[in-house]
Amino acid sequence: MDLTSIIRQPGTRIIDVREPYEYEERHIPGAANIPLASLLDHMQDFQEKGSPVVVYCDGGTRGKQAALLLQVNGFQAVYNAGGLADAARMVGGA
Repeated sequence: MDLTSIIRQPGTRIIDVREPYEYEERHIPGAANIPLASLLDHMQDFQEKGSPVVVYCDGGTRGKQAALLLQVNGFQAVYNAGGLADAARMVGGA
């Protein structure tokens, strides 16, 4: 299954790991804003660790770090969508 299909799948959680001011400027509709620095504090809020989680940031670096952090903490289906422009193309706009 490709990432676009995973993003559109019911139950997939999309997380914008950028800072709140970046999120306010532009984001993917339905994405939760959980900055990378506070991701550990919010892991208990997520659905089952087996549900898909897609992360994105501005250019891909923070998303890569967030994906690794989630995987190390037991999340199995974690995907880095890269930057906002890449993620927006996959969901059809931001």
